[in-house]
Amino acid sequence: MAWSTRELAERAGTTVNTIRHYHRTGLLEEPERRSNGYKQYDVHHLVTLLRIRRLVSLGVPLAQIGDVRARADSASEVLQALDAELQQGIARLEKARADLAVILRDDVPADVPAGFESVASQLSEADRSIVHIYTQLYDQSALSDIQKLVEADTDGLGADLDELPADADENTRRRLVDRLAPVILRNNRDYPWLTDPMAHLAKDPSFAAQTLAHALNDLYNPAQLDVLERAHTLATDLERTVPEPEEKDTTDDD
Repeated sequence: MAWSTRELAERAGTTVNTIRHYHRTGLLEEPERRSNGYKQYDVHHLVTLLRIRRLVSLGVPLAQIGDVRARADSASEVLQALDAELQQGIARLEKARADLAVILRDDVPADVPAGFESVASQLSEADRSIVHIYTQLYDQSALSDIQKLVEADTDGLGADLDELPADADENTRRRLVDRLAPVILRNNRDYPWLTDPMAHLAKDPSFAAQTLAHALNDLYNPAQLDVLERAHTLATDLERTVPEPEEKDTTDDD
């Protein structure tokens, strides 16, 4: 008994268009035609079609199905590569679910940079934007340190800088510079790479510097940029005059 294309599609749980596509790609051989010109498929075609659909369900690309079916060694290579891709995909999905759990739990913006969900409330709109750019410029180790720096801002310096108006007077700027410089000095000592980030750049240094310069100029107002520049300069001066704190001796006295 022979089947039409529609009848074959029904038996294989697929569509007529899919069968026609498999014919065009050479995966499914064309059957003989009846005297009226209609195709007539048999069990051989149904089994071939079901085998193709099985490989498709596993994620094997159509372009590789012919090799997988024809050569056992090729099948092993393709399936091992596919398994590795699936493992990576599962890891990405698990990471996405973990991030979503934090976003939903803490009710933070969904577009907060990955890894910064727990400190999202401490980031202004400009800060979130610059951190997104950081994710393209720095490696994961540096991003982890930046997240710790945000978390350590317990005295509201970041918020004060965010709220600084473009026309802030000199006294206001100076007070903020004096508060910010020691923090920058401490951060530079705790994370020395901040003053020489070459080893942590994920992009070409000139590309990273240009991108960051454009971002800062667009995201922060002139008063904020002035305070940042002066605070970094003062931190450099303090580095020369303020000794590093001695580490506490944690050994027990006998």
